[in-house]
Amino acid sequence: MSIQTQIDTKLTTLAPLMVEVVNESHMHSVPANSETHFKVTLVSERFAGLMRVKRHQLLYALLKEELEGPVHALALHLYTPVEWTARGGEIPDSPNCLGGGKSDGKH
Repeated sequence: MSIQTQIDTKLTTLAPLMVEVVNESHMHSVPANSETHFKVTLVSERFAGLMRVKRHQLLYALLKEELEGPVHALALHLYTPVEWTARGGEIPDSPNCLGGGKSDGKH
């Protein structure tokens, strides 16, 4: 099972109204077909009343195995349904990678 599928499966325990797991490894200085950098956008009632840090801690605990192993970076965009509606249901863009050493000028 791919790392992306593992993450997606574990996130179902939060009863998401919307979830998107994107493998962004290709945007970084890693070998082709890597599964090291992910962006998660998730909307769940479970986040109601939780500050951002508590939401992140919840995801970190849920994805502990992946973060201890192959996952190097995890961008989290976590919303309640009200927050998601307020932002127009728009998934944030990811910034360009600032690190690495690709000689072609892309990071």
